[in-house]
Formats: sequence, structure tokens, C-alpha cells
Amino acid sequence: MRLDKFLKNSRIIKRRTVAKEACQQGRVEVNGKIAKPGVELKEGDIIKITFGTSILEVRVEKLLDNVKKSNAESIYTVV
Repeated sequence: MRLDKFLKNSRIIKRRTVAKEACQQGRVEVNGKIAKPGVELKEGDIIKITFGTSILEVRVEKLLDNVKKSNAESIYTVV
């Protein structure tokens, strides 16, 4: 699954276009490397996102195309 789509499905970032812009600005890393929006994720990957002064680091647990809002937090774990 693409990185920008995962960020949107997991509700870490509300819209896919915003997720894409964050990746293009170099604010998202996957496994320690700055990632483009089209990076293919695998289960177990570590995503680090910089929001201004705060940093969110999560591990991918599941890759699901359709996720309900109530189950969104089950597809990742905050590290």
C-alpha cells in the first residue's frame, strides 16, 4: 500500500493530498529514510512524521484498504 494512502486510511492525516504534501516536503520518514508518497509499505515498517515541533512515530501493523473510523487505530501502533 502507498504511504500517502496508509496515512489517510489510518486517520493519522485527514486527507490524502495533505499526506502527499507532507511527504514531498520531507516531513515523513519510513525506516529512517525520507519517503516519497508512493513508497510501498510492508507490515512492521516504522513511520516517523514531523508535525511542527512534535514527532509521531508509528509501526505498521496491518495494511487494509477499507478501514472504519472506529478501527483506524488498530492498523498501527505508536512507538
